[in-house]
Amino acid sequence: MFIADDVENGSLGPFAERPRTFPNMRSKAHTPLIFRVLMGINVRVLLILLLLGIGLIFYIGARTSPIIVFVFSICIISFLFSIYLTKWVLAKDEGPPEMVQISDAIRDGAEGFFRTQYGTISKMAFLLALVIFCIYMFRSTTPQQEASGVGRVTSAYITVAAFLLGALCSGIAGYVGMWVSVRANVRVSSAARRSAREALQIAVRAGAFSAMVVVGMAVIGIAILYSTFYVWLGVDLPGSMKVTDLPLLLVGYGFGASFVALFAQLGGGIFTKAADVGADLVGKVEQGIPEDDPRNPAVIADLVGDNVGDCAARGADLFESIAAEIISAMILGGTMAQRCKIEDPSGFILFPLVVHSFDLVISSVGILSIRGTRDSGSKSPIEDPMAILQKGYSVTIVLAVLTFGLSTRWLLYTERAPSAWFNFALCGLVGIIMAYAFVWITKYYTDYKHEPVRTLALSSSTGHGTNIIAGVSLGLESTALPVLVISIAIVSSFWLGQTSGLVDEDGNPTGGLFGTAVATMGMLSTAAYVLTMDMFGPIADNAGGIVEMSQQPESVREITDLLDAVGNTTKATTKGFAIGSAGLASFLLFSAYMDEVAAFAREPFKQVDIAIPEVFVGGLLGSMLIYLFSSWACSAVGRTAQEVVNEVRRQFIERPGIMDYKEKPDYGRCVAIVASAALREMIKPGVLAIVSPIAVGLLFRILGYYTGHPLLGAKVVASMLMFGTVSGILMALFLNTAGGAWDNAKKYIETGALGGKGSDCHKAAVTGDTVGDPFKDTAGPSLHVLIKMLATITLVMAPVFL
Repeated sequence: MFIADDVENGSLGPFAERPRTFPNMRSKAHTPLIFRVLMGINVRVLLILLLLGIGLIFYIGARTSPIIVFVFSICIISFLFSIYLTKWVLAKDEGPPEMVQISDAIRDGAEGFFRTQYGTISKMAFLLALVIFCIYMFRSTTPQQEASGVGRVTSAYITVAAFLLGALCSGIAGYVGMWVSVRANVRVSSAARRSAREALQIAVRAGAFSAMVVVGMAVIGIAILYSTFYVWLGVDLPGSMKVTDLPLLLVGYGFGASFVALFAQLGGGIFTKAADVGADLVGKVEQGIPEDDPRNPAVIADLVGDNVGDCAARGADLFESIAAEIISAMILGGTMAQRCKIEDPSGFILFPLVVHSFDLVISSVGILSIRGTRDSGSKSPIEDPMAILQKGYSVTIVLAVLTFGLSTRWLLYTERAPSAWFNFALCGLVGIIMAYAFVWITKYYTDYKHEPVRTLALSSSTGHGTNIIAGVSLGLESTALPVLVISIAIVSSFWLGQTSGLVDEDGNPTGGLFGTAVATMGMLSTAAYVLTMDMFGPIADNAGGIVEMSQQPESVREITDLLDAVGNTTKATTKGFAIGSAGLASFLLFSAYMDEVAAFAREPFKQVDIAIPEVFVGGLLGSMLIYLFSSWACSAVGRTAQEVVNEVRRQFIERPGIMDYKEKPDYGRCVAIVASAALREMIKPGVLAIVSPIAVGLLFRILGYYTGHPLLGAKVVASMLMFGTVSGILMALFLNTAGGAWDNAKKYIETGALGGKGSDCHKAAVTGDTVGDPFKDTAGPSLHVLIKMLATITLVMAPVFL
């Protein structure tokens, strides 16, 4: 082991003189109420309850469809696999006491903030649930609902229950992401003292646990909701609801997930980046101390932020991505099956659930393909972690192509069009290629092995201004290729669907939109592995912080720095992946919105004419919403960072002994400042996103009523949704890529290029990184959620606009 060798040779140098203790910040552990209740129950009773629950799920599933039973089985196996991963990670050693102390402080800060944040979010969710219930009690019903006997009261209860379940599952997804990261970080730090490969493997498996649970919960949550409504409403029995209308009842689930994800992403993003900017500006630029130095009072707040901003928030974000995409594809599958008069439409409706079940299986294989080296004690040359992760991703992609083809043949084969399944398999292939292209493009623009980031780093040599100009231009340029990829994917998958041979009663081809839905599923068919790569980033970042704070030898920090730089790239690729899937999912949800308006209005609603002045204004308002939302998110980080900067400066002035290790900084004060500010600041942009489409829809509905245009409200909202989605995709691509490139340009200089750490070039790069922080970790990721939330909120509120 490196440390043992260094101690034996007596070569610890300055480490020997520095105090290694860390102030005991441990407060009482924060365990959510539901877990405290479960822990208090006898293990045998808990086991019996669990088995009864699983039995009930399988009974309902068996009464619905054998496909649902298959989905349930895969999800439960994947949960067992995630338990195995957790046990494997937690069995690793936590390293010396100074590492454990730092890890405990990070854990307490993260869990404390999570509890307060989700307490605030849950209150808002219940308030919104009440509003939705009141709206649904006084709205009109569709002919299908009247025919099946689903009245206003039933419809209101179903939507509110789905909304609250979606919100709860999204919250659990976020908690799981954070729970594992605050326990894995110290184990990665400890493993880095032995070998880079072992540290990589622990970080990947910890991330995989979270990814498995997030994807598994999204799938099983929708499957349980679907099968419960199927059995409870007696679907497909004479005089009751048709199975093709059932997916529309699940929309509330997607809205609940989006609602929680938006506030989780905003609150977590403001927390993590305000602390990061404050720590960097005073620590690196003014005092000239390294990143994550124990003398920096904001360092613990920064490390806590990685967990609440990147792990918890990204878990909730990808959960709602998958939920929104599954529900929109189920709605379109049902609509198409109904138009084409397919005998058994359940295959078309349940197809997305099966695709994501296979996703869990193939991603598990990809994760297990990343192994530790046999001889972890030897000082072998460090391999490139990105190459190792890339190999695992390639394995997953190959398996995704095979399982996707299998799923289409099994579920999408119909006598009406025997070759349609093959066209849909090709749509899936388009989606899978698109996912790979997105990952590659983002890697090209954000990894310092490639030209763009090196050019950006070089621009830092002429000062702070040129670094900012180069970063902004790189971000603007990086929107071009992804937009071309999305455009090609939408057009080609739509065309493949249209030519699949599926026609309605009048002989018109109807498979186009479903083809696009299948392409979206193809793109997300490796979601669990992509989320694993994303979760790897903040865990590696935290591990580096713990190594620096516990003052380990330089050789250990080199390993964690390498993992951290790769983590920055994987985080950026996941954001690219998330925005690509958000673009496709929003296109599908937009189509579902048009169908729903047509059903409620009882007249066709096929296109939106932007030559109508009010409709054009709706589009302008949609684009404006994106810019205003981004502005509020960035300014929230700026304001909170100012508070942190002032606090850190105050501590350095009032406690001059901090710089000589004679006095300890007050870390808890910075954590308290960012926590309270993040909770305060997340409300304004979040409320803007929820209230805007409803207010615009109602205003133009009233205007339409008085001017004799009955569908004006619905048309204006459709335009707002369309323009908002387009602006949001471009804005998010710009923010994410520019932020990731600035961060890695700084990392590249820190490897010793262009003068290395502490040089003027490095200081300019730190400024760029500071500007990029709110771009890539607050405003950018919040826009993915905003785009899909606009789509789900208009679906849920559609009757209000008529």
